[in-house]
Amino acid sequence: MVSSICLFAQEQIDEQVDEKTFSISTQFRPRGEYRNGAGFPRSEETLPATFVNNRSRLSMNYKRNDMEIRMSAQHVNLWGEDPPTDRNGRFMLNEAWTKIYFGKGDLFAQFGRQALVYDDERLLGASDWNPSGRFHDVLKLGFENTMNKLHLIFALNESNDNWEGGNKYTGGQPYKNMQTVWYNFGGKVSPASISLILINLGWQVEKPVVASQPVEYEIKYLQTFGTHINSNQLGNNLFYSLLFYYQTGINSYNKDVSAYIAGTKLGYLIYPHLSVFISNDFLTGQDINNNKVTAFSTLYGTNHRYYGTMDYFYATAMKAGVSNPGLNDIQLGINYKPSGKVETMFNYHFFLTVRDEITIAADIEKIKRYIGSEFDFQVNFNIMKDARLMAGYSFMLGTETMDIIKGGDYKLWQDWGWISINLNPQFFFSKWK
Repeated sequence: MVSSICLFAQEQIDEQVDEKTFSISTQFRPRGEYRNGAGFPRSEETLPATFVNNRSRLSMNYKRNDMEIRMSAQHVNLWGEDPPTDRNGRFMLNEAWTKIYFGKGDLFAQFGRQALVYDDERLLGASDWNPSGRFHDVLKLGFENTMNKLHLIFALNESNDNWEGGNKYTGGQPYKNMQTVWYNFGGKVSPASISLILINLGWQVEKPVVASQPVEYEIKYLQTFGTHINSNQLGNNLFYSLLFYYQTGINSYNKDVSAYIAGTKLGYLIYPHLSVFISNDFLTGQDINNNKVTAFSTLYGTNHRYYGTMDYFYATAMKAGVSNPGLNDIQLGINYKPSGKVETMFNYHFFLTVRDEITIAADIEKIKRYIGSEFDFQVNFNIMKDARLMAGYSFMLGTETMDIIKGGDYKLWQDWGWISINLNPQFFFSKWK
């Protein structure tokens, strides 16, 4: 009898080990937008724009106990931009990776094209609001258990597979190479999770040479490191997050860097369907009396999520010739879920510059720090299990400082609205042993 039980148990283990799955899914996400001052403040002669952008994805996943493979291809377009007989489609792979597990499955190697999403996506994020998203070609080595996660990420980017003459990187990813170490302690089983990260980015910059000599290149490195602490709301209606990241080294323009970002967030779950929060993000700006670059770069984070959905800051550029004055963003948010299918969100942003002096071309100008206030509204409605309807509206009340650093006319009404449907059906799934 004991032998039979042991044999049955062993068969169950073997079955679990041999289990395999394969699925095919798709995403269809059209989004209509009305822009009347989004991204950049409009001036009197600026006309509003309306359009529909679209993302269509087809994804395949294969998984067994020691391996996982994902292939995802997408087509991104504006409705009407392609002629009806166009033969030059833009169908491309946004994900193509293999993940191999070792030992008991807590060690893995994942290599290929993939999104890098870490912590709250301040530095590395999927940038999912962008129709194309964001991907990297990397090798990721990892260790994960209940309380600990450790990831090592390596990237080496080249433009050509040269036979001789070395390598000059001319595009694609914004960096030549990257090495990242990320460690997280706590996971979802402790009152708070703590993450540490170090990102080392290598840039290809021109090497100083004699004028008569051919141009040569060298690699310079920028380091960004810091911590992110996040509560997990275990038995407590209070939730919070803290972050601090510092940048040093050399940027892609071959300039010395010394900059940082600090952020705090405090929220309270009033009851299961209503929560409120207040947060403050402080990103250093350019000190015009310092030869170093003191304005913080958010690298490859999801900026649309944090600094106002109208994308005035970090998602779009400053006015040409104006130094970056930094950003002090004080935010108040309310999240209300009247039902299991409907979610409403309101965010108010009070924007200030960090510096009160900027350079415009070669001139120094004194500015008032208050930039403006942004009001963001969003409603999400789950139509069915794999379909969500979303809509939003935002407006900005700017000041003269906004005109100085971003352009446009702050006295004019600046607003932006959008509506989108996100369909994610899985139309094939198979499991076998």
